[in-house]
Amino acid sequence: MFYHDKKLQYTVRVEKPNPQFARLLQQAIGGIEGEMRVCLQYLFQAWGNRGPSKYRDMLLETGTEEIGHIEMLATAVALNLEGASGDFIDKVVSKDPIVKEIMGGMDPRHYLSTGLAAMATDANGVPFNGSWVVASGNLAADMYANVMAEATGRTLATRLWHSTDDPGMKDMLSFLIARDTMHQNQWLAVIEELGGLTGVHPIPNSFPQEEENQQFNYSFVSTNIERPEAPDARWAQGTSIDGKGQFTFVHGAPLGEEPDLGIPKPEGFAQKEQMSKPEDGLPPIL
Repeated sequence: MFYHDKKLQYTVRVEKPNPQFARLLQQAIGGIEGEMRVCLQYLFQAWGNRGPSKYRDMLLETGTEEIGHIEMLATAVALNLEGASGDFIDKVVSKDPIVKEIMGGMDPRHYLSTGLAAMATDANGVPFNGSWVVASGNLAADMYANVMAEATGRTLATRLWHSTDDPGMKDMLSFLIARDTMHQNQWLAVIEELGGLTGVHPIPNSFPQEEENQQFNYSFVSTNIERPEAPDARWAQGTSIDGKGQFTFVHGAPLGEEPDLGIPKPEGFAQKEQMSKPEDGLPPIL
C-alpha cells in the first residue's frame, strides 16, 4: 500500500520559465538515467526480495522516495512550460504555429499531447523502456546495478544543473544531486555489509568456484594483436580484487574448432543453393 502527501518532497520553483529546459528535464524523468528507471528498479527489487526483510524495507522506502522525485520533475516541466502559454499559444493560432519553438528546442508534444505538461518519455520523446529495470533476485548484483543507475543519474543531474541559470531549478537539482550522493553510498553500504569486495565476489558467491574453468577465471585475455606484453595495469597482474586468485595476462588464441553447421531445414525456405555443401558433392535438396 502506498500513501501520498500532496506537498512536494522539496520546493520546486521556476523564476524564468523555459520550454527548452522543460524538454531537457524529460531525460531526468523518462530517460535511461532518469527517476522512472530507479523508482521501478528499486520497487521491483523489493517486491521480489527474499532474505532479511531490512533490505526489502529499505528498497521500498527508497523506491517510494523516487516517486516523489518524479513528481518534482513533472512539476518543474509544467512550470517551465508555463512560459510557453503566452506567446507560444499565440503562435499556435498563427500561420506557422510551432516551427519557431521546435527550431528553438521545445518538444511540440508538450503542447500537442499533454497541454503543457510532462510525459513519461526521454528528452527526445522516446517512451520509457521497462527493459532498463534491473531486478535479478541477487542482492549484490542488484546493488551494483543501483550504484550504476544513481551514478549516471547524478551525472545527468549535474549536467542539467550546469545547463540552467534559473535559481529555482539549480536549487531543485542540487537537492536531487544530493539524494543521488546518498543513494550511491547507501547501495555501497549494502555491498560492504554483505562482505565487501572479498565477500560478495564473484557474484553469485553461492556458486562453487571449483566448478569454474581454473585456467581462465583470473586471466585477462588480450585480443590486441599489437600488444606484445602485459600492460602495467591492476587487472593484469597481482592478487585478484576478490582475493581468491592471481591475475594473469594471456594472448587471445582460438581454442575451439571452426563452426560446422548443418544444411538448412527445407521448411525454413532458405535458397536452394544453400541446401547442400559443395565439399560434400551432394545435389541440393529441392
